[in-house]
Amino acid sequence: MAGGIGSRFWPMSTSDFPKQFHDILGTGRTLIQHTFDRLSRFIPKEQILVLTNERYLDLVLKQLPEITANQVVLEPEMRNTAPCILYASLKIQKMNPEAKIIVASSDHWIENNAAFEENVLEAFSFCESHKEALVTIGIQPTFPNTGYGYIEFEKQSDRLVSEVVQFREKPDFQTAQSFLAQSNFLWNAGIFMWHVKGVIDAFKSQQVGMFDIFAQGIEVYNTAKEHAFIAANYPKAEDISIDFAIMEKYPKVFVIKALFDWSDLGTWGSLYDKMKRDDQDNAVVNARVLMEDSGGNLVRTDHNKVVVINGLNDYIVVDRKDVLLIYPKSKEQDIKQVMKACKNKFN
Repeated sequence: MAGGIGSRFWPMSTSDFPKQFHDILGTGRTLIQHTFDRLSRFIPKEQILVLTNERYLDLVLKQLPEITANQVVLEPEMRNTAPCILYASLKIQKMNPEAKIIVASSDHWIENNAAFEENVLEAFSFCESHKEALVTIGIQPTFPNTGYGYIEFEKQSDRLVSEVVQFREKPDFQTAQSFLAQSNFLWNAGIFMWHVKGVIDAFKSQQVGMFDIFAQGIEVYNTAKEHAFIAANYPKAEDISIDFAIMEKYPKVFVIKALFDWSDLGTWGSLYDKMKRDDQDNAVVNARVLMEDSGGNLVRTDHNKVVVINGLNDYIVVDRKDVLLIYPKSKEQDIKQVMKACKNKFN
């Protein structure tokens, strides 16, 4: 899935050039390229589909020259994750009614690709023998994070794949502490595996209206008539996430505990947490810096700009084309609103 805007990464991430197409960690590869590399270790490149908005087709093909335009599933409108997953699943079912599917976000950071592969293949094996099952990967919490949703699983389970008791929304700090103390809660990473029959059956039972919209196009999927059908019918689908549409209420959901380190890279702060830092805890990407009496800062520029900072602590400093952001890390959740305010004032 590569259709999001990543507005909390403004001003680097914009609607014209979202964060999944940036090399935000300065590794030489963009986030979508890292995701493609990770999946193509164990999935043939020709079997990887990219789900994205129509406006990003050229960006996808430029950054992933290994794929063809037929592998890019285009949304005419942003309708969250449930509609695009159903649409792609029906296309895949026509290609192979016995397919097993992984749904992965293009903008996550995963440290250990071999461990990720092990988890996914374990889930595929489970889905092969339990075709009705929907499987997700949960991350072992390392602190009481209030920015993630949580997955409660069967405490007495001794299997690699555990039954989900319930999904829990982003908690307050005290509730998050209680989750960690109970030891059967995982962070919800939003990575899903299932048999194509299982996910389509789930939509049939849980999202009847949405299924009926997309099922009308089964005859034309993977043909020249598909684009016209989707242009006319995709906007009719409810704007809803796969979590709310299916996962949180479906009775046959399971979870595997991740063997790898993970971040959704949802904010500048989550990026800072993943970066190497100097002895004053400053993290720097694409910049040459002179820091004096300054610590705990994240500095990112384009084109290796020289940045001189004195007396600044715990700030986000981002220089991007015609926008300079200097903002406290403690208020990073407000950046999305700041972006909107700037658009209203200056556009």
